[in-house]
Amino acid sequence: MWRWLRWPVRLMALLLVVAAGLVWHQWNFKPWSLDLFYQRAFLQYAIDDPQMLSSMRILPPWLDWYSDELTDVSLERQDALREKLKDDLATLRSYDREALSEDEKLSYDVLEYFLAIQAEGEPFRFHNYPANQLFGFQSGLPTFMATQHPVRSQGDADDYNARLDQFDTFFAQQMEGVRLRVEKGIVPPSFVVEKVLAETRNFVATKPEDNILYTALAEKLDAIEPRVEAGQRQRILATTRQRIEQVVYPAMQTLVDYYAQLLPSARPNNGVWDLPQGSEFYAYAVRQHTTTDMTPDEVHELGLAEVARIEAEMDAILQGEGLVEGTIGERVDQIASRPDQLYPDTEEGRQQILADYQAMIDEIDAGIAPYFGKRPRAGVIVERVPVFREKTAPGAYYNSPAFDGSRPGVFYANLRSVKEIPRFGMRTLAYHEGIPGHHFQKALQQEATGVPFFRKVLGFTAFAEGWALYAERLAWEMGFQDEPLNNLGRLQAEMFRAVRLVVDSGMHHKRWTREQAIDYMREKTGMPPTDVTAEIERYLVNPGQALAYKVGMNTILRLREEARAALGERFSLKDFHDVVLTGGDMPLTLLERRVKRWVASQG
Repeated sequence: MWRWLRWPVRLMALLLVVAAGLVWHQWNFKPWSLDLFYQRAFLQYAIDDPQMLSSMRILPPWLDWYSDELTDVSLERQDALREKLKDDLATLRSYDREALSEDEKLSYDVLEYFLAIQAEGEPFRFHNYPANQLFGFQSGLPTFMATQHPVRSQGDADDYNARLDQFDTFFAQQMEGVRLRVEKGIVPPSFVVEKVLAETRNFVATKPEDNILYTALAEKLDAIEPRVEAGQRQRILATTRQRIEQVVYPAMQTLVDYYAQLLPSARPNNGVWDLPQGSEFYAYAVRQHTTTDMTPDEVHELGLAEVARIEAEMDAILQGEGLVEGTIGERVDQIASRPDQLYPDTEEGRQQILADYQAMIDEIDAGIAPYFGKRPRAGVIVERVPVFREKTAPGAYYNSPAFDGSRPGVFYANLRSVKEIPRFGMRTLAYHEGIPGHHFQKALQQEATGVPFFRKVLGFTAFAEGWALYAERLAWEMGFQDEPLNNLGRLQAEMFRAVRLVVDSGMHHKRWTREQAIDYMREKTGMPPTDVTAEIERYLVNPGQALAYKVGMNTILRLREEARAALGERFSLKDFHDVVLTGGDMPLTLLERRVKRWVASQG
């Protein structure tokens, strides 16, 4: 008598089979729509990268299956990712671009450019140094654990320890890549080996309970509400101490031992011109980082011209301060070393630096409404660069807010030496890293609506850093740097980026020495010697990246003035900024097309 129930059951079973087949098809073959392809491409990358999921926090806590795992960084997985990239590019190009709307074409073109430039770099995939003084895995993984791994519960803390237990596998995978590069002739410069050795030896010499991996977890545990029971806290931290001593330190020691053995045969401190295919690699790096077709020679000539222009503007201010003799750098040095420009070299002085940076950001945030129609919901705070990273980290950097709202944007300031932070340069740095610089750019990108998710996260250095450098000038135009010395700080920062064009192409293309580049930057900027050395060594391990700032800024300024000339009284600076920022990061060629479409629409 239950025979009549069989057909609905059978139909439901059939529908489930069909649905499973559809999902399987969409996951493994060309999706029926471009939007589905975008979603699939991102999901396939994301679910295979537990650390990225922890950093972005795009999934609710109840979907957290990944926080007890580190990302697989083996050569086999990297090979698989390269193949996936090429497959995704071919799939993307199989869709009919001409059938898309203009906004849809922009998404298509952004992804197509990103995948294509990565595919073009296939011959140079090993032209880097995974263990380096700037962003090497030996500091990157501990920093990720201390700053990105969320601890909202006792279970999160147990996941933290589970990740510590995988440091040996992670380091073994990374070391396999390091050794392969050396076999291919991609040997780090000697300063890289020396600085990584100093950092890692200091790391493993630290008592486990004083290590950032221990202290960071202890602080996170104490911040949980309701408080973790004392016995459980003790258990968790005892496990952390054991993991650091028995897993983390031995894993780190494998790098120490290998780099100590490598040091006698490390390369001289040269640019990439003396690597296999070095000249071809640098030409590619210039195109990749500037998102233009500029050549190394064109970059160098642009840099020389910009240095001369900015030098004249700085000279006028310095003469107004009564400083008429010496190079630009020597005279800026005199101001930077004046007592009125320096904070006390104490913990209280460093805390005041952070407070003053925050006050500068809050001040401009309160007065920026006439210049931006669209503003991010997320806030931005100022924090100190973790002490263990200070010696080799850049002077400042920015981390984006968490997608789930649990973490604001963070401007990290390096407080290794108060002598590197003269007061006249602080406003410019605050505007670059915070508001209206990286924070506006990155937070608005993440908060964008009506675009594929990859548009919220994909980054292009020329756009991002070009905007941040433009933001420094904009703040001056808005009247937030009226004092001559504050304007000198702005010009020094712009000179710094112009000098980068000269020294980066100088070292990697024209075969300048490391010391020659240091001397040139010191002469033109007046930056502290320690800061200059860290910067030059940064360019040696990340060729081409530093070119993006000035190329990007110049492009945005040119597009602004072209739009102003075309529209006359109809030009709106507020609308221009919204057009630039609300599309998210994109290659400069696509930004130019977007702005020109906007100008045409205003007629």
